[in-house]
Amino acid sequence: MANPSSAQRIIEIAKKVGVLRVRDIVAEGIHPEYLRRLCAQGIMMRSGRGLYMLADVDATENHTLAEASQKVPHGVICLLSALRFHGLTTQAPFEVWIAIGGKAWRPRADYPPLRIFHFSDLSLSSGVEIHQIEGVSVKVFKPAKTVVDCFKYRNKIGLDAALEALREYCRGRRYTMDQLWHYAKICRVSNVMRPYLESLT
Repeated sequence: MANPSSAQRIIEIAKKVGVLRVRDIVAEGIHPEYLRRLCAQGIMMRSGRGLYMLADVDATENHTLAEASQKVPHGVICLLSALRFHGLTTQAPFEVWIAIGGKAWRPRADYPPLRIFHFSDLSLSSGVEIHQIEGVSVKVFKPAKTVVDCFKYRNKIGLDAALEALREYCRGRRYTMDQLWHYAKICRVSNVMRPYLESLT
């Protein structure tokens, strides 16, 4: 049986952060063995390599985004994964698409599967929102920035996916063309997007 105080502390941390990493409890001075015992008791469960959550917590549709953000804390959910999060695509990518800095080390993770993109510092820091998913702060590019990124990386994701995202974006009344132009200039794809934007206005 785990030490009651250590076990309770792990549970408290899990309730607070949602997806728990081993390093989170080590930082609190708790030995990982207590976490293993809680898993054996069915109180905690392993949701990925080095990732744990309370067994009685229902995982949301965006559970893998929360896990990816724990694995790559400086990354930002991008492209198809961000489109899916914002409801701007019918595609459901198997991997979590995540952007990191141009000089950042490529993270290794067996789960969730990741598709990594290197963004410039300016592009990585522009148009970022923070969403709470299962207690985890997840950085996701805003809808307008995501659509623009799709045109910038159209050779990676396909022009059809970028055009679908643009059409869905334009249907959303809460979105504006000014936001698209703003990020198109930052990402240097104004000339690429211009004919498509003009055809929709």
